[in-house]
Amino acid sequence: MAEEAGYVNYFEILGLDDQSNPGEVRKTYKRKMKDLVREIAHVEITEERRTHYLLEMAKLNGAVFILRDKAKREEYWSQRIELIALEESWCAVDLSDREKGDLLRREFDGKVKSFLSKYVEETMLEAGQDKEVVEASHWNPAHARYAARLLRYYRHRLYHTILERLPYHEVTPPSIDWDERAATVDGLLSAGGV
Repeated sequence: MAEEAGYVNYFEILGLDDQSNPGEVRKTYKRKMKDLVREIAHVEITEERRTHYLLEMAKLNGAVFILRDKAKREEYWSQRIELIALEESWCAVDLSDREKGDLLRREFDGKVKSFLSKYVEETMLEAGQDKEVVEASHWNPAHARYAARLLRYYRHRLYHTILERLPYHEVTPPSIDWDERAATVDGLLSAGGV
């Protein structure tokens, strides 16, 4: 699914392929949003469910906001493809070539943070101000206030999902001389009059 790769996939969120036209995007969005609103109306809302439903609404809103507009859709999809290719390049680098690996890591890290900020947080919040989205989802300022924190958390979760599968150089565990450390602490404590 979209979260498995870490890169939000608005086509998967709507259950469409990347050749879907704006009409199909709108129709699918309205159907999915109607089903979600109906589901929300038939369950007792707990804090956990509210968080889940608000995140689902925000994802659907972001999907229609990006995919119904040809220019936004092409920019989003090309950035996503570029990011996946950059990750593959980084994973393919020989770990002994630290300089190249570090260069790719820095480039990738900047681009993945930018992508997730733009297409998770900013887009989903901006979509909540769109007239068509507000009409279909009944999104309001209270939703936006709560969603801002929720989307930040969701963005961080996606970012860590991506980082968990990437190559990093092995970290050498620290060498600690416990006797020296104990002697230092004893010296500090006795000097302070404690």
